Amino acid sequence: MGSSTEFLNASDAASRLGVSAKALRLYEQRGLIVPVRTAAGWRTYGPEQMARAGEIVAMRALGLSLAQVQRVLAGDPRGLEASLAAHQGVLEGRLQQLAGMLDRVRQLRESLSRGEVPGTGALAELLGAEAPISLSFELPWPWGGETFELRQIKPLSYIIGPLGSGKTRLAQKLTEALPGALFLGLDRLVDGVAAEARMDADAALRERVERTLGWLIEDGASASDALTALVAGLEAAWPTVLVIDMLEQGLEQSSQEAVVAHLRHRGPGARPVFAMTRSNAVLDLAAVGPDEAIILCPANHSPPTLVAPYPGATGYEAVATCLATPEVRARTEGIIATRPQVA
Repeated sequence: MGSSTEFLNASDAASRLGVSAKALRLYEQRGLIVPVRTAAGWRTYGPEQMARAGEIVAMRALGLSLAQVQRVLAGDPRGLEASLAAHQGVLEGRLQQLAGMLDRVRQLRESLSRGEVPGTGALAELLGAEAPISLSFELPWPWGGETFELRQIKPLSYIIGPLGSGKTRLAQKLTEALPGALFLGLDRLVDGVAAEARMDADAALRERVERTLGWLIEDGASASDALTALVAGLEAAWPTVLVIDMLEQGLEQSSQEAVVAHLRHRGPGARPVFAMTRSNAVLDLAAVGPDEAIILCPANHSPPTLVAPYPGATGYEAVATCLATPEVRARTEGIIATRPQVA
């Protein structure tokens, strides 16, 4: 290892690439990247490994599964066409938004040339200083009727809180308040026949479900009734918003990670998903991106709040405390905390 060549440890390499160290280990497990080992056995990443990892990250951002990435790196580009077409659609959508903003700037400048002062909030709206409220409703019990507001609904939002914090009631209220929203409850785990019946009646839905299941399994998920039921809900055509009760329920760790990767790779224009969770395989605080939001329901039943995904942010430690590994979540599944009786 030459002294003039920079080799990064796993943490620094992941930070520079904008992914988690867990993602780098997954790439290694799938044979996509081979880190250089030090004499002590530590993984390091030099220019060659970082360049290859950068390609992997870029293809993942385009929505390719790890199996598709592997094929592209081996010289088979067939998986790129659909992903590039989808990315083109996202970029064209952003261009339309920018065109609208440019038109608004021109209008404001024309108004100024006539001596007209911009109306209240016009500049703030233009610059995005304060987004308009997208959602507002009165919180149900166990809260005291406070108002809950969201100024921006992200493509992927996590709802988290300890047992008894009211997160299920918040999720159900969100479903009521959002037009066209669907609540995908835990009954999906015991009613697999219903999912199959929907797919039997809708060939297009079955095609979408089978395509997504293939993507997830290639990415390390294990086929199961729970996964099929979840994907059938995710791929349903009609809901404008999907609210999922405990996304990780019935799924082992690799399946949870594959599902979240799929949700992240849908792009900024995707249908919003609100996912209740207490699994750190679903909500990896080190991997939360700009198109994701964390909504914490505090244990003391103060109003739910948005939490930034970095240490030191208000509520961050409370969120981290709520999360557990899939193994721990599986052991404690169905356990309800109770207060001991005092004699």
